Amino acid sequence: METLLLWGFGLLALAGLLFFIEIFVPSGGILGIASFAVSIAGVVAFWRHSTMWGATSTLFVLVMIPICFNFALRIMPHTPIGKLLILGGDAQREGEDFADAGGSASIADDTSLIGQEGVVLTELRPVGEVRVNGQHHEGHAEEGFIAAGSRVRVIDVEGDRLTVRLA
Repeated sequence: METLLLWGFGLLALAGLLFFIEIFVPSGGILGIASFAVSIAGVVAFWRHSTMWGATSTLFVLVMIPICFNFALRIMPHTPIGKLLILGGDAQREGEDFADAGGSASIADDTSLIGQEGVVLTELRPVGEVRVNGQHHEGHAEEGFIAAGSRVRVIDVEGDRLTVRLA
């Protein structure tokens, strides 16, 4: 094999390695940018060797970029760094333990709360905290502000937020 082909293969392999390391090492995107630059250098080496190798390597890189990006998005949440960057995981479980201990409850579209009455714990401007059935929830005033201590009725449940109006 000729020298330019070896350089091309070596640079593309290095680009893949840098991209793989980027998934596991927090570099602020520097390794990802370096991976992209090295892959461009590899493609240039192939183009300098011949048009066929240049076109093939260009097509290869254009196909592999979205595949690698998709792979990184699937793997990242399972890495130690990804778990720190993405909400959920242990922090979510701690929140559920807090709810079991009588704190804020996770309702996740529980429509059985619609029509229930509760008390505003913090002023709804328009978002605050309400207590319904002895559980604390994030409340959202349907319109305007609602003072703390006011009686409210749940009119909608969206995710973990209750939409309320004065009772």
